[in-house]
Amino acid sequence: MGVRSIIFGCIFLGFYLLFRRIRWLEEITAFLQKTQNGMEEAARKRSLLNRRNLLQIHKEYSFLLLLERQLSYAGLNGHFPFYCVEIWIVCNVTVLAGVFLAGFLLSGGVAAAAAVATALGGEYLFFKLRRARAMRSVNDNLMKFLDFLGNYSITAGEVTGILNQVSKYMDEPLRSALDQCYYEAQITGDAGLALLSMAEKIEHPKFKELARNLEISIRYCADFTALVQSSRKNIREYLRNVEEQKSMLREGMLNMLLLLAMSGAVLLMADSLIEASVWEILFHTLPGRAALGILAVVVLLFLGKINRIH
Repeated sequence: MGVRSIIFGCIFLGFYLLFRRIRWLEEITAFLQKTQNGMEEAARKRSLLNRRNLLQIHKEYSFLLLLERQLSYAGLNGHFPFYCVEIWIVCNVTVLAGVFLAGFLLSGGVAAAAAVATALGGEYLFFKLRRARAMRSVNDNLMKFLDFLGNYSITAGEVTGILNQVSKYMDEPLRSALDQCYYEAQITGDAGLALLSMAEKIEHPKFKELARNLEISIRYCADFTALVQSSRKNIREYLRNVEEQKSMLREGMLNMLLLLAMSGAVLLMADSLIEASVWEILFHTLPGRAALGILAVVVLLFLGKINRIH
């Protein structure tokens, strides 16, 4: 009986030490695995942070990226995917050189410079009109976009997928930006960086703010419902201010046209009453040139106001 007890005790002790050793090995393995996962997660976060920093550096210091952003804001990249900044620069240099050469051969250097300035002005106006059209489109779709987001129960892992579902109901350029955000998130696995990249594809300030807030919400697992509600309120206020500014702009434009029409009528009346030509006085005397300069400054200030509003 005593021998059996000793044998049973030894067997029990052996199994106990065996399972205890296995448990130690499991704990050591779990600790090493946790350490490895922590190191990989830290490396991934450093990589993402470096990518964000690199993106920020490119945004702030790259002239080519600035030009590419202008092409994107004008919507040319969507219509002509092959049309990159390098092609745009080559086409511009070629066309402007041809315009200058033709003007120089036909009418001399002054006419050539005027032709180049006219071509640049026309291109600037074209880009300005395209960007204004895109801004109006985003204004018209932004509240609808938020309404669709509010209908979903959004979690951090589903944001870009929901953006892809919502995009089919949006107009350009919002539709392309949402689709590209989804595809970039699928390829890179980083929804936050995809949202930051999407913010740079649309010129609208409130859309940029919304995209960055979504990225922050993903990073800190914030409440998306509260974000959508606060964004609705901010954008309603923004759109109301935009409408007020447009109303003031229309009134100012009407006043400017009346001022120019009255000035022209006064000049024509003065030209019929005096012997000297009013146009000679305006263009060939110091007081006349000063008056034209003041009028030009007023018109430029008004155009600058229009530019800031649009």
